[in-house]
Amino acid sequence: MRAIQFDRYGAPDVLHVAERPVPEPGPGQVRIAVEAVSVGHAQTQMRREVFPAPMWKPEFPVVLGGDVVGRISAVGPDVTGLNPGDRVGAFTLYGAYAEQVVVDAATVVPVPEELDAAEAAVLPGTGLIALGILRTGQLAKDETVLVHAAAGGVGHIAVQLARAAGAGRIIGTAGEPAKREFARAVGADAVVDHRSPHWAEEVRELTEGRGPDLILDGVGAEVLQQGVRLLAPGGRLVFYGSSGGELEIPRVSVMDLIGIKYVTGFALSAWRLGRPHEYAAGVAELTRLLAEGQVKSAVHARLPLERAAEAHTLLEARAQLGRVVLIP
Repeated sequence: MRAIQFDRYGAPDVLHVAERPVPEPGPGQVRIAVEAVSVGHAQTQMRREVFPAPMWKPEFPVVLGGDVVGRISAVGPDVTGLNPGDRVGAFTLYGAYAEQVVVDAATVVPVPEELDAAEAAVLPGTGLIALGILRTGQLAKDETVLVHAAAGGVGHIAVQLARAAGAGRIIGTAGEPAKREFARAVGADAVVDHRSPHWAEEVRELTEGRGPDLILDGVGAEVLQQGVRLLAPGGRLVFYGSSGGELEIPRVSVMDLIGIKYVTGFALSAWRLGRPHEYAAGVAELTRLLAEGQVKSAVHARLPLERAAEAHTLLEARAQLGRVVLIP
């Protein structure tokens, strides 16, 4: 089968097509014939060896992971409730940039037949992250939420979910004018340019000096520190990624928290394993919202698998509105 692999860290052009044997599922695993796989900032960081998570321990050659949608083509021993032909999605850390991928059966979510594969690629990972960070941040009706990177893969879904949850005011951040317009189009009430040295002051003005009740931060770096200071009394900041590119996660001073402020983190795997009933309810809710069209997954580009390097270049240029998806 065809796969995209890399044999050394570097620029997007280290990604290349390779022929690899079709993987066989082991106990508790299924194999998926891939219809679509999303490309995220985390994968570009992995390719450059700047992904700051301890679970990333690759051995060359590496086939990157991502959010996969497709049909089960084989089922391993001890797997029940899943059968060849079932349309499913899954997030996997490795092996997704390929025509076939093996994943743990416990991570699989059902994908309705009526959903477009590229749009449905938001379901197993990115969309659930957006839902999970809102749940973790305990967004209440009429509260103000600040969504960083509101035009990105997680951000544009989080804006829509916050609106569906009854947020009173949704403020986004985005750099390019087209991205700010896109964020407003999906539901943000206001969008500020995060590249401005005064972005935090602009957010404070938009909240009449109070600050946001909830901040969803997938950027990290100095943006996180500014966000903690910006929070309203009783406000929460949920950190879920470091697309800002720094390996060192910024430290938060306890003096920044004495205004009754809360900082927490989110990881999809921790949500699935630690709160399985809440996770399952989230899967069902997101699937329903996508199927009913209440939440729409924007696909910026659908590229053939062999153009994976182009997909990475798009993300690193911050040029995408929504998702970039590879089609084997």
